[in-house]
Amino acid sequence: MAGNQVGKTLSAAFEVAMHLTGKYPEWWTGKRFTENVRWLAGSESAELTRKGIQRLLLGPPENEAQWGTGAIPKADVVDWARRQGVPDAVATINVQHYDLDGKPDGISSVQLATYDQGRTKWQADTVHGVWFDEEPPEDIYFEGITRTNTTLGPVMTTLTPLMGVSNVVKRFYLDKEPSTHLTMMDIADAEHYTPEQRAAIIASYPAHERKARTKGIPQLGSGRVFPIDDDEIKIQAFPIPAHWPQIAGIDFGWDHPSAAARLAWDRDADCIYVIATHRQREQTPVMFAASVKPWGAWLPWAWPHDGLQHDKGSGEQLAKQYKEQGLAMHPQRATFEDGSNGVEAGITGMLDRMQTGRLKIFSHLTEWFEEFNLYHRKDGLIVKKGDDLLSATRYAMMMRRFATTQNKPAPTNSNTTSFAGRDGNGWMS
Repeated sequence: MAGNQVGKTLSAAFEVAMHLTGKYPEWWTGKRFTENVRWLAGSESAELTRKGIQRLLLGPPENEAQWGTGAIPKADVVDWARRQGVPDAVATINVQHYDLDGKPDGISSVQLATYDQGRTKWQADTVHGVWFDEEPPEDIYFEGITRTNTTLGPVMTTLTPLMGVSNVVKRFYLDKEPSTHLTMMDIADAEHYTPEQRAAIIASYPAHERKARTKGIPQLGSGRVFPIDDDEIKIQAFPIPAHWPQIAGIDFGWDHPSAAARLAWDRDADCIYVIATHRQREQTPVMFAASVKPWGAWLPWAWPHDGLQHDKGSGEQLAKQYKEQGLAMHPQRATFEDGSNGVEAGITGMLDRMQTGRLKIFSHLTEWFEEFNLYHRKDGLIVKKGDDLLSATRYAMMMRRFATTQNKPAPTNSNTTSFAGRDGNGWMS
């Protein structure tokens, strides 16, 4: 998933050519086939498939004399079958395959299809791999997966996510379904552009399309909760001064990930920094606490109202279970100083800090920025999906008055009562 014209389709074409020929470079650590294979590949229309996949695999469509100058070496192009009704287009390319010793051992083929032909055209026989160039409709995507159920071969999609967080994009970008992998690339990674060319390309796009077209980030348009560019809140990681107080926030989950965010607060400048995060689905309190305890046993933790709920198995409150695993959970759920805990108020506070330069995020926290770029509203209401790290950040910000340094006890609120009792410092016991 990448910006326009940064090399994603070219990369996929050379990978497919390797599978078709069996010629793998020594450095290749990905999937290797040891027999001739059948592939299925396509794009939105016959014209786009001809200009994209066919051109990169075979050569310039309008000049048959140059067919064989694409990713598939000319000597290995056995023949092709033309597509009826589309000038200079092919329907199938047959390719010589080689065994591990470099000897010919059969003929591979790649069949070219299009999305506008409908799902039935993708109901081919069993294939070893599928390549979608640009995002396919969901039914065609799953039809492609079905074609590889027997071979368990790869299904690849190269796209610029101009349709936003569709169900296909969501599988990779948000849900991170098992057996899926997402590689992202933006225009800054494309070394065939000079800095001046990159700047000109970025400026040429409408503001609401720039992230999708140059960074490969799904566009959300006016529905974004935080209409702020990443670069305005990103900052390179740096050592946190010992006198800056810190606090962490946790968002409980199981089907959706549990998440934690660690914050440092420069009180002099009133600037909050998100310096570490952790997000994982289906982690018990034991597993989750083990992942974040290296942040420090002294670190105070803010948590939401669902921490008061009792676990169906043990009967214990969630927050208490995390306390028992060594996290210094605050005695009460996260609230503002006035006792309220409204989501919109918390969001407004975060946005205000972003706009005034008082909330910064360490630039290596890619999962935090994933959520940040997808957080949006529908019909005016916030869509509560994929916001685990943002919620953890919000809880910690709400409770920053209880932030502390490593060698100093956290402050307590004498007007509150703990649901589980307190130790001498006012923390849950």
